Amino acid sequence: MTGTGGRAVAVSLGAVAAAGLAAFAWGSLVERRLFTLREVTVPVLAPGSDPIKVLHLSDLHMAPWQRDKQDWVRGLADLQPDLVVNTGDNLGHEDGVSGIEYALEPFRGVPGIFVNGSNDYFGPIFKNPIRYFTAPSLLRSSMHQKLDIDSLHRVFADLGWTDLNNTAEALDVNGTHLELFGVDDPHIRRDRLDLITRAVDDLRANDPLADESWPDPEVAAAPRPTLTIGVVHAPYQRVLNSFVNHGAQLILAGHTHGGQVCVPRFGALVTNCDIPRKQVKGLSLWDSGLHTAYLNVSAGLGTSIYAPVRFACPPEATLLTLTSA
Repeated sequence: MTGTGGRAVAVSLGAVAAAGLAAFAWGSLVERRLFTLREVTVPVLAPGSDPIKVLHLSDLHMAPWQRDKQDWVRGLADLQPDLVVNTGDNLGHEDGVSGIEYALEPFRGVPGIFVNGSNDYFGPIFKNPIRYFTAPSLLRSSMHQKLDIDSLHRVFADLGWTDLNNTAEALDVNGTHLELFGVDDPHIRRDRLDLITRAVDDLRANDPLADESWPDPEVAAAPRPTLTIGVVHAPYQRVLNSFVNHGAQLILAGHTHGGQVCVPRFGALVTNCDIPRKQVKGLSLWDSGLHTAYLNVSAGLGTSIYAPVRFACPPEATLLTLTSA
């Protein structure tokens, strides 16, 4: 190689290295703090129904010193949501519960539901990022510190929120009857899909108003306006298919971090589960057999304290406005 050619290669390598350092600096110092509200409209309610505002929070991975994140989440209460859905991975540190309690306190009295993620049970550890390209990350419980999930659940209970882990519940919001079911985190095999069928059947069988009719402007009597929602932390395909087959019209999930590090115009490199890469974040449709549901996957608000970087994938919460179909 000539001297001129060697210098050209050196300059090129230097430019690539500089660009990489700049991207890392942006992702670690700036973008991971660019908290963003994504707003979408989902036409899933019965004709004539009043809109329902759903605030979807996921993957806060809270550490006690992350006051900027805590204050930003507190500010979301100004949106006056009708329902808050929390899809897990709230904790990112052994003392993270205090940060969650502070961040969510303004939502006291707002109806809410939650399911667990693996990082509500176990603390983060350093992982080789290359492994994410080979398969979803594995949990070795002997290596992870156990977190105080009982205290976390007490915070949610104090807010008046409903635990949907491997069960079903019902709420009435703005004149619409919500059938809600969820599972514990499939990423660590805590989901019990076998329990959902019975839970949903029991929910409907014990509903004292299930056979009632409501006035409708176009017909003399109509079924009560009802929406069925499925909630899960990690959107594995087997869970999404089961939810759709159990009648879910809307599914909310998190876990993926939207890829966390993305390539502009290409998108996420990994999903950390088996969901298609094109559905790693945002609102899409999920088909199973002859049935279809809306699927919202949150890119989440946090990162592991051992990988505090985001690139082309800012942290987010989602405000879904449910409207008449």
